[in-house]
Amino acid sequence: MTTPPFDPASERDIAIVSAQLGRPARNVIGIAARCVCGAPTVVSTAPRLADGTPFPTLYYLSHPAATAAMSFLEATQVMNEFNEMLGEDEELRAAYGRAHEAYLADRNSILVVPELENFSAGGMPVRVKCLHALAGHALAAGPGVNPIGDLALARSTWSPAVCECVVYPGIDE
Repeated sequence: MTTPPFDPASERDIAIVSAQLGRPARNVIGIAARCVCGAPTVVSTAPRLADGTPFPTLYYLSHPAATAAMSFLEATQVMNEFNEMLGEDEELRAAYGRAHEAYLADRNSILVVPELENFSAGGMPVRVKCLHALAGHALAAGPGVNPIGDLALARSTWSPAVCECVVYPGIDE
């Protein structure tokens, strides 16, 4: 069994992710996507946390500018538009279903957690529930894997090609 591609997380990565989240990062198993400057953008989290809790979100969007952009889209009801598109577009619906299967395969390649069987993230495969999770998956997997994540990234004011990172005291000094 292979694992999805992600970089091992360094101590510096964990410190940055903790600063990005405003709390200690938990059970990080890798960095699935990075800013053009090299800072973490999407962290991969263990499917089962150290305390035994199942954790379905393998790809967790951590970059503050990216999370703000997804929050803005959610606040402006873009998820409703994407849900309507899913209802009307058979090809989009099929591609979204394949994104769900790809997500499950990635997570299961790390650890099969029976409690998470057929549960991916972001509402997949039938609805759009969390653009943060879907954008995180799109960034980790690359263009063309998660069509809703791709749409959210294209619609957002944030770009993975432009660094909007901050200097974190004690980390980047």
